Amino acid sequence: MNTYSTNLLAQIIQSLTVNYSSDPSQTGKFVLLDSHSCDPNKFAKFVSIFLLFPLFLSAQSINIIPLPKSFVKADGQFQLNGSTVIGTNDTSLLPQANYLQTELRKADGWSIPLDQNEALAAIDLQLTDKKQKPGFYTLKIEPKKITIQSSGNEGVFYGIVSLLQLIRSQPVENNISLLTGEITDGPRYQWRGFMLDESRHFFGKEKVEQLMDWMAFYKLNKFHWHLTDVNGWRMEIKKYPMLTTVGGIGNHSDSLAAAKYYTQDDIKDIVAYAQDRFITVIPEIDMPGHATAANKAYPEFSGGSIPKYQNFTFDPSNEKTYQFLADILKETNSLFPSHMMHLGGDEVALGIQAWAGRPAITDMLAKNNFTSLGDLEHYFFRRMADTVIGMNNKILCWDEAAETDLPADKTIIFWWRQNVPSQLALALQKKYQVVLCPRLPLYFDFVQDKDHLSGRKWDGTFFNNESDIYNFPDKIIPSDELGSTQVLGIQANIWTETIGSERRLDFMIYPRMAALAESAWTDASAKDESSFNERLKSNLLLYDKAGIYYYNPFDPLMHAEAIDFAPHIAKPMAKNKHHHGRGSKKSHHRHSESNHSKQGSKRHHSEGKKKHRRS
Repeated sequence: MNTYSTNLLAQIIQSLTVNYSSDPSQTGKFVLLDSHSCDPNKFAKFVSIFLLFPLFLSAQSINIIPLPKSFVKADGQFQLNGSTVIGTNDTSLLPQANYLQTELRKADGWSIPLDQNEALAAIDLQLTDKKQKPGFYTLKIEPKKITIQSSGNEGVFYGIVSLLQLIRSQPVENNISLLTGEITDGPRYQWRGFMLDESRHFFGKEKVEQLMDWMAFYKLNKFHWHLTDVNGWRMEIKKYPMLTTVGGIGNHSDSLAAAKYYTQDDIKDIVAYAQDRFITVIPEIDMPGHATAANKAYPEFSGGSIPKYQNFTFDPSNEKTYQFLADILKETNSLFPSHMMHLGGDEVALGIQAWAGRPAITDMLAKNNFTSLGDLEHYFFRRMADTVIGMNNKILCWDEAAETDLPADKTIIFWWRQNVPSQLALALQKKYQVVLCPRLPLYFDFVQDKDHLSGRKWDGTFFNNESDIYNFPDKIIPSDELGSTQVLGIQANIWTETIGSERRLDFMIYPRMAALAESAWTDASAKDESSFNERLKSNLLLYDKAGIYYYNPFDPLMHAEAIDFAPHIAKPMAKNKHHHGRGSKKSHHRHSESNHSKQGSKRHHSEGKKKHRRS
């Protein structure tokens, strides 16, 4: 409940003369006294208002996603029009002022003037000396002035985003009336992420920038960009041009599709676009597995093949492999100022048997006293991690890498396997920072309705609707783990095997991105799913205006399921054939459909509007 709601309830109670107990043992508690001291009519009135209070709160909810920490309503209205002037108290805020100008022009056709003379400002952006956590801000709307304050530019930006949401919830007219009041706000988590896989299907610069626009709208701040994998290498590396001209050929649905990739100039543009929206772009260069596209271009670095996994790994016994990858990482580092680099590190076991029996591998095992191929995998990953750390970057990796001895202060583990909770526990035990991104409920390539055909389901039954995403992580993660300061936040991931068009990409992302945003930003105690659903309905209108083809959870038949490829209907395996450990084909988070251990489903799932049950 926000501050406004709490105060309102207190006023209702006070107005009904519900007595405050004088008993010292009851200090701080409201108690209803007996019938001799409480007017029956007033008591009945209190009960009726109390029962209606949740509905009243819903009507009073401020129309912002994610829900702010508090909103205190005041009397009066601010009239916004084309003559409203934007000003700042610090020239460093000019990019944020320009962003506000641009968004108002883009959304409403207004050209709002900007004047560095703060005295003229009706919308005043202010940096303050007040100590705040990153992203915190206040937004005060008075009849004659709007003031956005923060100790940092990021917080001012989020105040602007909240203001834009309030404006866009109103009809577009020559004047827009905004209710007066004060918002005090800041994020629950500093990591509010979204990952896009463009190896399997490529979407291009314009679509990525549109995605970032919506990430900014929802105050998401980490864009994890999956650029290399089995199906294609999507980033230009000038020292090794065949990575894109050869490795960029094909995609998941067409192995002969023309090469598609981002030039280094494209990447610089996208990174700059993200920075203007306070979004950090983190590249992922997969290793030592998921290396097929790179090995197609430069086969001399391949770790060999086994059935179904051709040239899946890099060769850890070839010293030139490490220099090849170091050169790639050096160029990558020059393009991304995030000081973070994701090296994958997952599912190596799918192709690791290609190493077995090769003379150079056998010699390397003996030379280093390794007892298994897994030891060699960890050696490879530690060595490449050292290369990344040597460039003043943190090393990011999927949860398999928690088993590798990496420096705790330089490592962030992405826990994706909800059916292997021990990996989350291990990562926390080893003092790694952690991002929570479990398949249930944060993989957006999973279907979002029980009747949808294209996409994945867990165990043939479970799917990821926006209700389950909204209720993450508090109803799934144990409180002792969730309370750890090592948990940085949460992230949704979308793998694109079944997504080859912008239309389907939109259908799988929206409105689930909105639920993700409120889960990552809003404190658990303040979350209200009924209020969220009401606010989400107004966002659907914004999707319509933007030409977004979305799934409507309130009217599932409004937009037919967007299907790009003939769906594969997976049949659940017999219970005794389920696997969930490393090296199991069925643990493959990108390629397998749904046949996994039921262990993970025990940590899932709030019942949403579309309930999912075991068959």
